[in-house]
Amino acid sequence: MNEAAEKRILIKDEKNGLTVQDLILVAVLLAAGAVLKFFAGTVINIGGMKPNFIIAMYCLAIMMIKPRLHEAGIIGLLAGLICQFFPGTPWINMASELLGALCMCGFTRLAVLRIKKLDIRPVTGTFVSTVISGGTYTALLFIVSGAEKSLMVAYVPIVLCTALINCIIVQLLYIPVKMALKDKK
Repeated sequence: MNEAAEKRILIKDEKNGLTVQDLILVAVLLAAGAVLKFFAGTVINIGGMKPNFIIAMYCLAIMMIKPRLHEAGIIGLLAGLICQFFPGTPWINMASELLGALCMCGFTRLAVLRIKKLDIRPVTGTFVSTVISGGTYTALLFIVSGAEKSLMVAYVPIVLCTALINCIIVQLLYIPVKMALKDKK
């Protein structure tokens, strides 16, 4: 018997946008970030340094769903809109969260960064994204308010400590959320 071998074709399933599951995950994490910022953010405050749960949650969401750049931008803008419900300078968060989300999206494109078996993209990406977001917020705040630029230095430790707290939160949540979503990537 001479059977003709069939040609096997591998079809790569290209992601054409965010799935309903992706959208639900983003919505739930941003909502959780808002609730945590409102309640826990007022409790966890060490010398003006506290986690920004909204940044932490959009970093986690972006790390989990790996959106395209424009989709990450939309997530950042949504996070900025959510920030409008909290005290602060109006509209500045729109720019700062947009840049933070775009930065986090860049980290999802990196080859896996590992220390032993631990993927450290969530911790490094969240730290850098929070610094970008916080730095942008601070710079715009001083531009809009007309405050003395030399006072910006006082914000550096606040932004760095917030970034440190956020990156720990995201790294701790990344593995359980990834396992819960059964994401083997």
